[in-house]
Formats: sequence, C-alpha cells, structure tokens
Amino acid sequence: MLKSSYWLSRVLLEQSYIVENERVTGTKTKSCHLHIENGVITEIIDASSPIHSELPIYDGGNLLMLPSFIEGHIHLDKTYFSDAWHAVKPISSIFDRIEEEKVLLPQILPKSQQQAENILTLIQGLGTTHVRTHCNIEHVSGLHRLEATQRALATFANKMTSEIVAFPQHGLLHSDSVGLVREAMREGATHVGGLDPYSVDGDIEKSLQTMFELAIEADAGIDMHLHESGEHAKHTLLRLADLTEEAGLIGRVTVSHAFWFASAEASEAELMADRFSELGISIASTVPIGRTHMPLPMLGSKGVKVNLGTDSLTDHWSPFGNGDMLEKAGRFAELYHYNDEFRLSQSLRYITGGITPLDSKGNQVWPKVGDHANFVLVQASCSAEAVARRAPRQSVWYQGQKVSEAGK
Repeated sequence: MLKSSYWLSRVLLEQSYIVENERVTGTKTKSCHLHIENGVITEIIDASSPIHSELPIYDGGNLLMLPSFIEGHIHLDKTYFSDAWHAVKPISSIFDRIEEEKVLLPQILPKSQQQAENILTLIQGLGTTHVRTHCNIEHVSGLHRLEATQRALATFANKMTSEIVAFPQHGLLHSDSVGLVREAMREGATHVGGLDPYSVDGDIEKSLQTMFELAIEADAGIDMHLHESGEHAKHTLLRLADLTEEAGLIGRVTVSHAFWFASAEASEAELMADRFSELGISIASTVPIGRTHMPLPMLGSKGVKVNLGTDSLTDHWSPFGNGDMLEKAGRFAELYHYNDEFRLSQSLRYITGGITPLDSKGNQVWPKVGDHANFVLVQASCSAEAVARRAPRQSVWYQGQKVSEAGK
C-alpha cells in the first residue's frame, strides 16, 4: 500500500483541444506531477518543475490519466464466468427463462460469491471503481444471492464503491416477491428493482405503485428493467415519470434498457427524453445492436443521464459481455459514427458518470485540486485514442491507492 501522502510524477493530462478552421483536430496534453494526500489531489504542477519534497515519488511513466470508470448495470450474482463454458438455451419467452432459473439458480449458488469476486477483479483491472449490480430477489433464492453479493463486495470495500439493486427477476407481482424485496432493502440493498410491469407483472399501475411504495419506505432509489416496446411501454414510462415527480424521487430513478425508445417515433422519444431530463430519470444501456438500436445520442443531447453497463457477463441470458467499460465506450462511438477527435473524447462521459478531462468547449475540467484520486493510467496519447483503440490499462487507482496493475 502506498503512503497516504506522496507525489505521482510524470502523468499525461489533457489541456485543451487543438482547433483548425473551427474544427477540433487534436488534443493538447502536458506531463504533470500530482501531489496526492489522503486520497485527494492536493497539488498539480508542470513536470518541467522539480519536486522539492521528502515525500515518496512514484513514476507515472508519462501515461495518460483518465477518470476511473463506472459499471452502470451488471449481474454479479448469476454467471458462468471463470467456470465451464455454456451457451444460451433458446427460449420462446421470458417466462421460459424464469422457469430455467428456478432449476439453475440453486445449482450455481455455492459458487456465486467466488464468481462475483472474480468478476470484480476483472472489471477493476479494466478501470472500474464503482459498480451497480442487480441481484436476484425471488422465492427460489430468497436473500441468499444478496448475501453472496454483499460478501463479495465486502472484499472490495477499500477498492471500489458499489450499489445493489434488489431485482425481482421473476416479477415483483408475478412471483409475489414484494415481501422479499422489502426485506432485501432492510438488509442493505440500495435500490428497488422492477421488471416489465405489463408483460411480466400484468398490472402496470400496481407494479409501479408497489415499486415506489417500497422505495419511499426505504428512502431509496429505483432501477427498473424495461424490455417492452409499444403503447404499454410508453404508458409505463409516462406513469413512471409522474410517480417520480409525485414521490419526490427526482434524480433517483433509472430505467435499465428502456427499449421503447428504440422503436418509438422520433418526436415521441424526444418528448419523453425532455420529461426524463426534467426529473433526472437516467437510462442504463448496454449499447445494443440490431433492432433495439437505441437513440442514446439524442437522450444525451436532451440532458438525460446515460450510463453504460455490461449487463450479463457470460451467463444463461447471454454468452457475451466482457466487463470492459472502455470497450463499451468504443462500441458506442462506433455504433453512432463518433469517429472524430471531439466526439470520441466526449464519449468517455458515458462510462465515468459524466466526467471528461475536457468539457465540450475544450476547457480543462479534470483533474482539479480537490478531486478524489480515482483514475486509470492508460497507454494512449489522449481520450479520443483511448476510446477508439480501447487503450491498454496500466494501473487503476482508487482513493489515491493503486488497486490494480497490469501483469500483477
């Protein structure tokens, strides 16, 4: 472990955009020394200036410094990761998958904590220092999956922050899991989850009202899975917005997936985005491809907070997912044709909670003195290159401590 006060020398920090003929053509950087004390950046000086200090000095090797990443949506509690390979079994509906889970979940429970820890090790090495995980809460599992997830996260307590969504994967109403979700909130879950109020729960109003009652009771936020499209999904989102306002949960509600936006008319989607922006309702997305192509740039332009996430990491729902948030940002940039310097660099904000080294006008806004020392050192010349090339991560730092290093 590093000393609580030290210098990190020779790290590359972005300073401004290079503009030619009113177009951003590059990024200006500078090598700097950073004084870090008790997990906070307390001084930043040009690397051309000598460090006059008896404190320890650690060499940053002129690697690019980026804000560390946020995993916006993952399921740590049910996975095949680090176990034998299994492809997905074809299904005809979500109810088939629920029936599959009733058999599978007890079988994989004994390995759940270790596999969650293996995933956390993986994603931390790729730059993540905050994770929001959804955890199955239903009668097959009871609270056992929550307990396993909490134990896994406890082993990373000094390496990252975390949130746990009490997720009724078999339907909040459909599986009569209201009491279990309430108990999960009392036992440390941070968000109330939900799933497809119309197609799974069969009652949009009752399902939403129950989620909000649980959230208000626990003084917690909401993160609801919504895979549905069409008029029922539109009604669900409109009622969600109304209830968010009525309950005063401004800025505390997330819709995961929100596939309605992928098939909605552009004008309707923009109106919904305006409403979400007013209420601080965020979207968690895996950057899906194909028919569920989401209008994520539009949502971002409207002020809706968009967080990218892995979702499944090689489990019975999907054989894909690698836990690499920088790869996810690169996929975002590819899918939406963000191939220029400016848009590539600004794409970083979708995996950092909105933080970018340069703002949209090219002003240097991170890091600043007083910022927490949560960052990643990568082999790249600038953010744009890091996103486009999925730059190798050399080391990951949380609260001023190096928590992961390539090859170690």
